Amino acid sequence: MISYDNKTFRSCSNSLTGEVDGNTIFHYRQEKNIVTGTYSGGKILSGQLIALVDQQGRLDMRYQHINQDGDLMTGKCISTPVLLPTGKLRIHEVWEWTSGDLSAGESLIEEL
Repeated sequence: MISYDNKTFRSCSNSLTGEVDGNTIFHYRQEKNIVTGTYSGGKILSGQLIALVDQQGRLDMRYQHINQDGDLMTGKCISTPVLLPTGKLRIHEVWEWTSGDLSAGESLIEEL
């Protein structure tokens, strides 16, 4: 099983309606099948996430953050990991806002 504990990620790409960008850094922790994290940078002042991880390492996630405009944004995401030849993780995310315009998109983050 993939462990997300103590891993750090940076955004590589995102859909246009997303707020995460290449300046956003994620810090993950894991205890059993629960992953928590914090993120900030770029348009994000402060963010938190919580997820359940399945046996294949996929994350069923909920997230919330405050952006530079002072808006509280919330969403949900299904994240699928890929182990790179370097041993680092790349995560493909399919997300949807549960606040704001309710749009959906896709993003990639990679382990630093």
